[in-house]
Amino acid sequence: MITSRTIANGIVRAVLILSVIFLALLFVYKIKLLFVYLFIALIVSLIASPVIHFFERRLKFKHTIAVITTLALFLLLLIGFIMLFVPLIITQSHNLSLLDTAQLQQDLNSVVMQVKSYFSDYNIDTSKLMKEADITSSINFTFIPDFINSLVGILSGFGVGLASVLFITFFFLKDTELFTKSFRKILPDEHEEKILHSIGKVNHLLSRYFIGLILQMSILFVMYLIVLLIFGVENAFIIAFITALLNIIPYIGPLIATVLVIVLTMLGHIGPEAQGEMLSTTIYVLIGYSIAQVIDNNVSTPIIFSNSVNSHPLEIFIVILGSGFVFGILGMIIAVPMYTIIKVVAKEFFPQNPIVKILTKDL
Repeated sequence: MITSRTIANGIVRAVLILSVIFLALLFVYKIKLLFVYLFIALIVSLIASPVIHFFERRLKFKHTIAVITTLALFLLLLIGFIMLFVPLIITQSHNLSLLDTAQLQQDLNSVVMQVKSYFSDYNIDTSKLMKEADITSSINFTFIPDFINSLVGILSGFGVGLASVLFITFFFLKDTELFTKSFRKILPDEHEEKILHSIGKVNHLLSRYFIGLILQMSILFVMYLIVLLIFGVENAFIIAFITALLNIIPYIGPLIATVLVIVLTMLGHIGPEAQGEMLSTTIYVLIGYSIAQVIDNNVSTPIIFSNSVNSHPLEIFIVILGSGFVFGILGMIIAVPMYTIIKVVAKEFFPQNPIVKILTKDL
């Protein structure tokens, strides 16, 4: 018989369970940066593993020395990347001092008048559209200094995260065997081989994925660099490198890169002798970047990613888009690695499932 005491105890138990779950989620939210550091360290470990194997097999380095050497090389590359920003920031800071917003507004008005004249030859009245859109008065070029200041602020807050990631990565790589042995002890005996085989397969596929990602960004970097050099953009190498790196964010990254290159191209033509060419050069660079991104989206990305993680390009597109809708930009970045992990685990534990068979036939 259910009594009021039983009901009260059930309510209290439910409240306690919900409270514990809430506190646990709150704790996870508070330390979310730690999970980000762990995830980045895991990615770096996957990329570093082939380099460490090279040092151990070819150069006969001891394991710890190979790990230290690899991380030192990665750190030097990162420092080199950060140092690329120094001449860019110095140059753009100087350009900002030359910014003549009145002249820039006048040039924009001139372009608008040319567009109106062109369409009037075809009996298209753009005056009403221009008035309603109010383009020239709505564009505010004072956002440029704010953007540069935000970029500097992001770079200045990078130190703690870098130190944490390096520390975690070092022990991930150095004590891989120790972690494996400890992990084996807590695995259930009946599933031990399946789990270890899944981990090995995931490690192999994700290593290929991140190497493929580096290859894709390298191809994009070359195309961006060619475009910027053709049109004489200042600091072309640095800008191409930064905008290619943004491609790590699927679909959104190229849009951010396009906005960034527009801003930096305009900043490079602020001087009185070059300001008249600002809009035309920016348009040409924008067209060049768009062509490079079309080539990347339709040729480089499908070939590289479908081969690296053995997934159809349509699968990758749907997974990235769905993850982006649910988890935002971070979800888009981790979508392919997480999907790969799920596929490997599903094939190992549910090989007879018809859906799993279809999705994992190439694994």
